[in-house]
Amino acid sequence: MAAWFSGVLQLTELDDFIAPSQECIKPVKVDKKPGKAAAKIKIEADGSYFQVDQDGEAQKLEKAKITLNDCLACSGCITSAESVLISQQSHGELCKVLALNKAAAASEQKLVVVSVSPQSRASLAARCRMGLLETAEKLTTFLKSVHYVFDTTFSRNFSLLESQREFVRRFHKQAEDKKALPMLASACPGWICYAEKTHGSFIIPYISTTKSPQQVMGSLVKGYFAEQQHLPPDRIYHVTVMPCYDKKLEASRPDFFNQEYQTRDVDCVITTGEVLKLLEQEGVSLPDVDPAPLDTLLGSAAAEELSSHRGGGSGGYLEHIYRHAAQELFGIHVDSIQYKPLKNKDFQEVTLERDGVVLLQFAQAYGFRNIQNLVQKLKRGKCPYHYVEVMACPSG
Repeated sequence: MAAWFSGVLQLTELDDFIAPSQECIKPVKVDKKPGKAAAKIKIEADGSYFQVDQDGEAQKLEKAKITLNDCLACSGCITSAESVLISQQSHGELCKVLALNKAAAASEQKLVVVSVSPQSRASLAARCRMGLLETAEKLTTFLKSVHYVFDTTFSRNFSLLESQREFVRRFHKQAEDKKALPMLASACPGWICYAEKTHGSFIIPYISTTKSPQQVMGSLVKGYFAEQQHLPPDRIYHVTVMPCYDKKLEASRPDFFNQEYQTRDVDCVITTGEVLKLLEQEGVSLPDVDPAPLDTLLGSAAAEELSSHRGGGSGGYLEHIYRHAAQELFGIHVDSIQYKPLKNKDFQEVTLERDGVVLLQFAQAYGFRNIQNLVQKLKRGKCPYHYVEVMACPSG
């Protein structure tokens, strides 16, 4: 199962997961007392841990309280947290929720919304040998046991636009704020998990504060759309279809939990592969499904069309910010972007020059090896880039 997650989150081949509802038997860290004598740890028959000092005095140690959010970055739990995630955020959980929702009284039923990423739609289209629009329409029909099916390209546009504005703000502040640049992309949850838990306060100021497309969609669905439907956020069950298992980690972050209504912006994340499992489970072939009109978050949008933009893959952030910054900061229109591979194909850079002077220097850093090299450059103060698109997986 570990192969489903990004390399940054797979440090070993262990299979020793700790469920969020369980307590870890590892004692919490105890402050060392002065003195050279080392205390011994004694384990009782009931599994209790005691610290025994030199005088024979025993002190019971507390058990560590570990939640899913806590254990994602330690080398033991990080490799196996997928077992927890698969049980809590999976196609099986979605089916369970739909069944319970159908059986509930009308006043207690939730509005179920599914948001499909363009990457997942493209993967399904390639697998089923269909066009993107045809795939989207047939997927809408298949998922019609839910109430609405949206396309997350809409929220990706929001994320890209805000990232552009944030970069320009940071560029203007670089003289007074030494950590304004380089701005590091924040859309990859695997990278963010590694950065926060491994490098903490050093790296966080460099990371973009813009939400990922998934979480922007979560805010829109539980905020704007909920208001349009005259429902509180907790009366909507929001599911996203994503290409990456790490998105399950992102949705479970406490940052995206509404304390007032006790609900998450994204309640459940299923992957493209899990959609295929749903199809197999129902005995359905997607090419044989009748198409249905697409749902839209805004009534003014054309329901029959899919919104799209340049650079919609991993390179979307770098390309959009680069073009916008070149025009906004230097009045230079960039038509095509030339990438320069460095030590390997997963580390490339783009440079904007005028009269031999470097104006902007951007880079792509994909995979754990390149992320480590990037962080070391930052720590040595030798990172020449203004923006780096960071993704945990090799090839982005």
